[in-house]
Amino acid sequence: MNLDNLARIDLNLLVILQVLLEEQSVTRAANRLHVSQSALSKSLHRLRESLGDPLFIRTAHGLKPTAHAMQLSQKLPSMLHGLYQLTQPPGFVPAASTRQFSFAMVESAYETLLPYFIGPILNNAPNLKLDTYGWIESSMTGLQKGQIDFGISGRDLHSQSALQIDNLPAGIAHKTLFTDHQICLVRENHPIIAVVASGRWDMQVYLEMFHVQVRCEGNEWWALDYHLADLGHRRQLSTTVSDFYGAASVCAHSDLIFTLPSSFARHARKFYPLVELDLPFEFMPLAYVLLWHERNNEEPGHKWIRETICKNVAEAFSHVDD
Repeated sequence: MNLDNLARIDLNLLVILQVLLEEQSVTRAANRLHVSQSALSKSLHRLRESLGDPLFIRTAHGLKPTAHAMQLSQKLPSMLHGLYQLTQPPGFVPAASTRQFSFAMVESAYETLLPYFIGPILNNAPNLKLDTYGWIESSMTGLQKGQIDFGISGRDLHSQSALQIDNLPAGIAHKTLFTDHQICLVRENHPIIAVVASGRWDMQVYLEMFHVQVRCEGNEWWALDYHLADLGHRRQLSTTVSDFYGAASVCAHSDLIFTLPSSFARHARKFYPLVELDLPFEFMPLAYVLLWHERNNEEPGHKWIRETICKNVAEAFSHVDD
C-alpha cells in the first residue's frame, strides 16, 4: 500500500461516493448530505480526477454508475464501516453509550418479539438511540451496505422458497430466535367451524376455501404454497394484503380463511373476533431469525445487542412447544 498516494485523497469523498451510489441522483445526494448541488458536483469532479474514472453517466433517469463504480460499490460499504469503527471508543459500556443502532423487522416481530428485548436493551443502555423500520425487499441490501445494523425476519424452511435460510446473501450472518408453526383463523360463527366440529376438517376442505394472504418481501407465495404445489395442489388466494393486521381484519369481516404463524394469531385475536383452527395437515415450522452482517461479528456494541436479544427471546419462548 502506497500511503503517500492515499494521503493525497480526501477520504470524505468516499462518503460522498457511497451516497451517490445509493441515491444515483445529485439532487437527492446533496439533500441527504446537507450540501448544495454545486458543492456536490465539485466533489464529484474531484472524485473523477482522483479515481481516474467518470464513475457516473447522466441519463434521463438520473446517474448510471460505470463498471468501475459498480466494482467500488461492492467494496466501499465494508471499507467505510471499518473507518467508522476506527473512530469509536474501545469496548462498549452499555450504561454510558450514546450510539445509534437501526433495526428492520417484519411486522409480526413488533408484537411477538420486540416486547421481550426492547426493555432489557434500554434499561441497561438508556442513552442508546434505536431506529426501527419495517422489513421490505431492500432491507437485506441495507444490511449488506451497512445502512441497517440488524434485521429480524421470518425465514422458511422449505427448500424451494425464496425466503429460506440457506438463500441468505453472502456476508449475512444469522441466529434462529425461535420456530413457529402455522395455524388458521376464521371469523366467529364461520360455517367451517361446524365442519371442524364434525371431524370433516382435512386438506381437501381447506383447499376448497378462499384465502387471504400477506405479501412478504414482494412474494405472494409462502413456503406453504410451495409445499402444496409439490403435492399438486394450490390454494385459492382471493385477497392479498401487505400486513398481518390487514389480513386479520379482512378475515374477521368475510368468509376468507387466514393461515399465519401461531405467535401472531394470539395478538390478532385480541383485536378481532376470530377463531383459531389447527392446520388440517402436517407442515414444517417457520424460523424467526436475527440477521446482521458478518463484519460486525466481533464489534462490541453489535455483539452486546445480539446477545441481549437472543438471551431474552430464548427465555420468553422457553415454555413454548415448537
